[in-house]
Amino acid sequence: MPDLSIRSGCSAHPQTEGIDVMNLRPFRSPDREPLLELTIATFGPFYEESFRSIVGDAVAANQHGTWRADYRDMWVGLHDPRNGRHVVVAEDGDTLLGFAAWRTDPEKRSGEIDIIAVAVEQRRHHVGTALCTHAFAAMRHAGAEVVSIGTGGDGFHASARALYDSLGMTALPLVRYYLAL
Repeated sequence: MPDLSIRSGCSAHPQTEGIDVMNLRPFRSPDREPLLELTIATFGPFYEESFRSIVGDAVAANQHGTWRADYRDMWVGLHDPRNGRHVVVAEDGDTLLGFAAWRTDPEKRSGEIDIIAVAVEQRRHHVGTALCTHAFAAMRHAGAEVVSIGTGGDGFHASARALYDSLGMTALPLVRYYLAL
């Protein structure tokens, strides 16, 4: 995956028109710790505030009590191009803006974005749009005909749902119930 510069008014991707200048590049091993920190900063408020306030302490501890360690474990194999797993990093100079990780399944001609995170101060600057657009193009190039991404139906994930709606994705509402015994 080559380095790509996304500039304001990029005509190659209509969804990225008006994007601030940023560079999209493949993951490099020195990115792991800074991107893990970004992941934790991005999703910490969900686990510690939103999810916990919805399901209570017992369910939160049972289901996601080790969420920080779970993300550390996730990063071990998140970028593995030989197995169809890729991470793209958005940056502006030395500043990490966000990342997206996806995988493709050539037999099913499908792809899935596993995780996307954008630094808090970079939200509403089209970083997520650029990351998704790039991942979609890479999956299409790898033979995917369909792409999916999961997100929550809670208030924390409202901006993610708005992004995916703006990209023309179709939502399939799902509900998961929890009960502390």
